Amino acid sequence: MALYFENRDGAQKAYTFIVLNRTYAPGDDLVAEIQTSVRKRLAAYEYPREIEFIEALPLTTTGKIRRIELRRRELDKMKRAGQ
Repeated sequence: MALYFENRDGAQKAYTFIVLNRTYAPGDDLVAEIQTSVRKRLAAYEYPREIEFIEALPLTTTGKIRRIELRRRELDKMKRAGQ
């Protein structure tokens, strides 16, 4: 799941949330591998600058992804970091 956020400078950054299966371990090597693979397929402004591994995507009762919850979560992190 990818979302775009605008920072205080007005620049947009792509954030990606990934639910891993049990055969993969989250880490910097996996992030670099994903970013390298995605760069080959997407325009420069589209590939994710931030990748976060999460246990599960937040879902509605009908099974749709609750994007607003992911967005709220990232905006809270950005506020705490002073971005």
